[in-house]
Amino acid sequence: MTASRVLVLNSGSSSVKYQLLDMADRSRLAAGLVERIGEETSRLVHEPLAGPGAAAGRREQLGPITDHGAALKAVAAELAADGMGLDSPELAAVGHRVVHGGTRFTRPPVIDDEVLAEIRSLIPLAPLHNPANVTGIEVARTLRADIPQVAVFDTAFHATMPEYVARYAIDAATADAYSIRRYGFHGTSHAYVSRETARLLGRAVEDVNVIVLHLGNGASASAVRGGVCVETSMGLTPLEGLVMGTRSGDVDPAVVFHLARVGGFSVDEIDSLLNKKSGLLGMCGDNDMREVLRRAGEGDEAASLAFAAYVHRLKKYIGAYSAVLGRVDAVTFTAGVGENAHQVREAAIDGLAALGLELDPRANAERSAEPRLVSAEHARVAVAVVPTDEELEIATQAYALVTH
Repeated sequence: MTASRVLVLNSGSSSVKYQLLDMADRSRLAAGLVERIGEETSRLVHEPLAGPGAAAGRREQLGPITDHGAALKAVAAELAADGMGLDSPELAAVGHRVVHGGTRFTRPPVIDDEVLAEIRSLIPLAPLHNPANVTGIEVARTLRADIPQVAVFDTAFHATMPEYVARYAIDAATADAYSIRRYGFHGTSHAYVSRETARLLGRAVEDVNVIVLHLGNGASASAVRGGVCVETSMGLTPLEGLVMGTRSGDVDPAVVFHLARVGGFSVDEIDSLLNKKSGLLGMCGDNDMREVLRRAGEGDEAASLAFAAYVHRLKKYIGAYSAVLGRVDAVTFTAGVGENAHQVREAAIDGLAALGLELDPRANAERSAEPRLVSAEHARVAVAVVPTDEELEIATQAYALVTH
């Protein structure tokens, strides 16, 4: 029996998301979430998607789960109950989502002590995410020390950006001393979606130039030339770029100085303001695009202004990345907002006919979970909607590494 299963783990500070996939046919066998780890109200939701357990449907357990070790043991028990435990000989690898790989990790490595130490060393670049990612890796290695553990980095896909794109125009010695450069994020999504866009167009990845718009609560854009990222909107951190649910995106850096000098804000207060209290939430009080659209439709001025700012920033990046790529074959929307909010797609593409972009209103308004084209038949540039699948991308990269 050839081992073809990959368990994908996404460890957060108080949560673990997981999926078990069979790479023989790219199918999902199980998925779930452990949340509120370390609290009395911890919750585990497990959904078997194949095998005998699938007919019974999802299971839920409530009660304290003390730490990530207990969380992963609980996950292992749920999988074992479905005959798909971590001791299965069919398990080929565990794939870990790791947010920041710095300049060191431009492709996924099999995790050993040296790799784990380097991931720890990158914690200052991702203090909210890498520590939890490290914890998940440590625990998983104790549970199955005999199978490969693979780290797949959010930043890796963007490591191909030219140096003149990745560099900020600040003192070079200071930049080097503190690892200040543009790294980009959501890389697994941008990699998957750009490749699936080429498939949707029936063309080789190497022949397609695509602008990917990953629009969720966090949002980012990328310019992908022939399968290779040449520009992305997020930078040193996920704060740069598009207007997001709670993040400001691009602002004049002097806003920070002004708030400190005139407003008396501390560094932590400014950090919280720009990351957690800005974007759609800061402008209108809601970070859920569905609620913003509802309120705007009822004539709410603050919601209408926030929506207009969101769309304007999208248009700017579409135009800029069209110039960067020179030739654009497709603009692709993905993630929660990109896949489901047809009004966002309509507003972002409206007025861009000079760039070859026009929508088919009927196709754009239709709901579907499948990759699809929503552009007008005569449009020079395709507009696509491609549901992202970061777990499948992590599993694909992990499985390719351990089987070649």
